[in-house]
Amino acid sequence: MVNQKLRGINSKAWWPVAPYQKVGSPDNIIFHVDDINNFQMPGSYFQAFGRIVIGKGTYIAQNVGIITANHNLQNLDLQAEAKPVSIGEKCWIGMNSVILPGVELGPHTIVGAGSVVTKSFVDGHCVIAGNPAKVIRHLS
Repeated sequence: MVNQKLRGINSKAWWPVAPYQKVGSPDNIIFHVDDINNFQMPGSYFQAFGRIVIGKGTYIAQNVGIITANHNLQNLDLQAEAKPVSIGEKCWIGMNSVILPGVELGPHTIVGAGSVVTKSFVDGHCVIAGNPAKVIRHLS
């Protein structure tokens, strides 16, 4: 809290955020207060130009990037339109993973470390991994 209040690091967030984490547009991040620990992991990045919804009981590891907007491919000085990201309840996002704009993960989706999630897995109850991420195991 000292870094937020005195040094202005992530000062717009109403909840405690570790100083080594980046939270953009905190008003666009929806999560259950019991899961505040997700904002204490080193190196994580919550871009939030668009809305990010994180389901209750979800764990987000270190160095995870959740991205809601990319650069415009025709003009890199511009941002493309933001797309929301939705992560279901009881998911686990492994270390060094990236969730790209418009992705929706259903409940109990496990994202393997280092994965790049480029599409949605709305049914959930699966393990996804790779670049781009694909289902490697269904959970019962």
